[in-house]
Formats: sequence, structure tokens, C-alpha cells
Amino acid sequence: MSNKVIHALYNDDDVLMDAVKATRKAHHHIEEVYTPFPVHGLDKAMGLAPTRIAICAFLYGLTGLTFATWLLNNIMISDWPQDIGGKPSFSYLQNMPAFVPVMFEETVFFAAHLMVITFYMRSKLWPFKKAENPDVRTTDDHFLMEVSVNNNEDELTSFLQSTGAVEVKVVEKH
Repeated sequence: MSNKVIHALYNDDDVLMDAVKATRKAHHHIEEVYTPFPVHGLDKAMGLAPTRIAICAFLYGLTGLTFATWLLNNIMISDWPQDIGGKPSFSYLQNMPAFVPVMFEETVFFAAHLMVITFYMRSKLWPFKKAENPDVRTTDDHFLMEVSVNNNEDELTSFLQSTGAVEVKVVEKH
């Protein structure tokens, strides 16, 4: 099933922001916005929900901390206790100050690597995936707003031209 969308191309990020706000105010559905660089405030202007990646990062960090604690206890206390520099290895709590750097590094390692994996899975960026960019100019110096058409093609085209779009075209989206 294919449907029609309108691609409105802008050459300035401030004009794009104003156009996104006007389009949302006019109750048109914005499918996607393609930009060559991050535009601050665009997610709020589009009405997107806030990201939950910080919650994932915290949970991944806790996983790393738990793993480091288990690993150090297993290696240094239970499995192979050693008397290093006159410091006995009788309990984990006695030696925890020496373990803090390793615990910190494991926390950061787990959080960083699992966040990257989560980002790729959430964004559906698989290896050898075909690019979804509708216009190559959006990787250089233009901004594209994709708006869905609901039997209001002419009215929507004139509306987007009035918002400052340098080019407006109707395309079939598959």
C-alpha cells in the first residue's frame, strides 16, 4: 500500500522551525523531518515524546556495576585470594577501595556499548540497510519536511509554500 506525501524543502533552519510550528498549529501530520545537522528544539516543535535513552543508560550502568562487583569478588576473594602488598583478601568490603576504579570502568563500558547497540536497534540501522533519505540535498545544506496528504493536496501545497519552502513536491511513499 502506498500513500502520498508532500516534501517541502527549506534552505534555513529558522524558517524550517517556523514552518514546523505553523504546520502543527494547522493540524497537519508531519511524517518526518530530514536535516543535515541537529536542529535544537525541533523534537519539541514536532511534538515528539522525550527520549528514554537516559533510563537505559542508567540500567546498563547498573548492569556493568553488578557484573564488576561479581567478577572482582569471584576472582580476587573467592577463587584466587592473594596477599598483594600485605593486604589480605578475606572479605570484599575490606578490599573495595582498591576495586572502585575497575567497577567504575565496567559501569562506563557497559553503559556506552549497550547504549550504542540500543540506538542502532531502535533506529533500525542494520548493516547493508538501504538509505531512507528522500533527497540528497538534505545531507548538505537543505532541510526537508515530509507531510502526509489526506485529500488536501492543493491546499497543503499552497500552505507549505507560504511557510517559506523553496520547493514543494508531491510524491508516492511506498
